[in-house]
Amino acid sequence: MLPGHCKDVAVKQVDFELTAENIARAIEGKKAYTRCDHYVLRNGPATAVVAVTKAEGKELFRPIVEHRVLALPEEVDWVRDDTVNVLNASSMARVAARHPGRTVVVEGLFGHVSFVQPHELIELEVLDVVPPEPSKLSVLVELALASGLVDLPVVPRYTDIDLNDLVRDVRTKAIVFPCEASGLEGDRTTYYLDQTPNIEEAATLVGCDLSARIFRTLYHREVPRIEMCPQELAPRDGRKRLVKCCRVREGFQIKGDLAIVPWGATVQEVAAALNALLTLA
Repeated sequence: MLPGHCKDVAVKQVDFELTAENIARAIEGKKAYTRCDHYVLRNGPATAVVAVTKAEGKELFRPIVEHRVLALPEEVDWVRDDTVNVLNASSMARVAARHPGRTVVVEGLFGHVSFVQPHELIELEVLDVVPPEPSKLSVLVELALASGLVDLPVVPRYTDIDLNDLVRDVRTKAIVFPCEASGLEGDRTTYYLDQTPNIEEAATLVGCDLSARIFRTLYHREVPRIEMCPQELAPRDGRKRLVKCCRVREGFQIKGDLAIVPWGATVQEVAAALNALLTLA
């Protein structure tokens, strides 16, 4: 897996061809520093990545008792990008995603070096509705990943459902949206439930089940409804996905491959939901 810290990775310049046999001969009988769990070996531009296991003990340098070649030069890309924090797993994963199928060694911010392997990347789908834009979940996910609250090599993909697109086929004289703050606007008479307007003409509600319940309570009649709840609109395709739903009041819920946070979720709630969702077997 990803090194725990760039301090666990030793970069060594060598003068031999980076083959499995040559690496084994070079490591045999050697000692490694107590923090060293991985070698990044370089011969010119050629790069190999090796995991090492040291003998038990408290000495600063201990004998290497086992090693495992993780990637040879034909499988490795070296990337130099001083905008990348190599201690941030998601930041590393995004770099690796641009090099599919490759082990990627990154020399990043402050000259620190670490690596990520292709099988370690975790794909995350984030589904939200707009407006307002950008979608709230996309902002919260980015904040959670950048903060390190989610210490996983996550590569997010954002899908936004534009609620304005959902109303194009509405035939009633009026449209009702749940909240004026959303920025939603119709091409006909537009009402917002949170303003408790006087609605006498035929209308279509763009909202969730809770909005329909509020409408019935206020106006004592049924109303045609277009679903806008991300939980209800989310595909059930087996992909790990984050959505929000007003039925979740605080914290989060996990339903299979779906993590659900409140409509007014915090960064901490999003981070907790992602950690729970993405560490499930």
